[in-house]
Amino acid sequence: MARPLRIEYPGAFYHVMSRGNRQEDIFKNDYDREKFLDYLAILSERFSIKIHTYSLMTNHYHLLIETPEANLSSAIKWLNGSYANYVNTKLKKSGHLFQGRFKSIIVEADEYLKHLSRYIHLNPVRTKMVQTPSDYQWCSYRAFIGKDKAPKWLETTLLLSCFGKNKKEGKKNYQKFVEDIDVKAVENPHKNLIGGLILGEPDFVNWIKKTFLSSRKKDKEIPQLKKLMPRPTPEAVVSEVCKEFAIDKEVLIKKGMKKNKARDMAIYLSRNHSGITCKELGMYFGNVSGTTITMAYNRVEKEIAQNKRVKGKLNKIKKRILSI
Repeated sequence: MARPLRIEYPGAFYHVMSRGNRQEDIFKNDYDREKFLDYLAILSERFSIKIHTYSLMTNHYHLLIETPEANLSSAIKWLNGSYANYVNTKLKKSGHLFQGRFKSIIVEADEYLKHLSRYIHLNPVRTKMVQTPSDYQWCSYRAFIGKDKAPKWLETTLLLSCFGKNKKEGKKNYQKFVEDIDVKAVENPHKNLIGGLILGEPDFVNWIKKTFLSSRKKDKEIPQLKKLMPRPTPEAVVSEVCKEFAIDKEVLIKKGMKKNKARDMAIYLSRNHSGITCKELGMYFGNVSGTTITMAYNRVEKEIAQNKRVKGKLNKIKKRILSI
């Protein structure tokens, strides 16, 4: 069974979601929701979790949280396990309450905190449970706009500070931000996910990849890891090919030389592993056309099928560049 990729570090922000097994309800009544909020209060204290936004639906929940202690997995496992035990005890049953493992998205708070909180707070409206988000009792929105007193464990300061110099101004502007928009026009922020896991700008995504994924080994049980693993650059590929053939980079990059096997191999490996288009590779390899890149690639493909030594040499270089 595939396992989700978890990236944990102090101060990380996450959008956490968990659904009922077979899409069944996890909250049967308001008392269940009250009990879940009790567990959120304990979660906040026991694991030092900062809860910025929440919405309890019928068969799932949403949380926008911050983990000062890099303990996402242990915290949410405790939350789901504790609540599931409560439900099973109440109903005198056993088995799974939640559908598999919880889903978590790592979020660049500076860019996406506002939009993600709005998306979560509008969820009851989107599913037509209520007409306006302030009508729904079981999400944090009413606390943000001052209709309900915020529980001690709900962190409102950071989000409201994005909308005003003080809390009064922040509440007013946040309410306008959430309610003065057609729900249908609110785009799901998850459409911009990278690798099904990261919501952030390119610099943030690259930092996550470099800091937490560059040294990790491939794991077939974690499909997301393959999508997010840093890819070797053409420069890295060329460097390894030059070492293998004991030639200078200028010889490999230079266009027009006939039977330049090293160049063809570098092109082949770059196209397979760098994620760069043929047009971009053409610019790197002496400003040639994408068609020229494809022709070089096809020459190597043909050689691989006919010559085991060529295939062996390619695999040798491939192992080195993928371990960089």
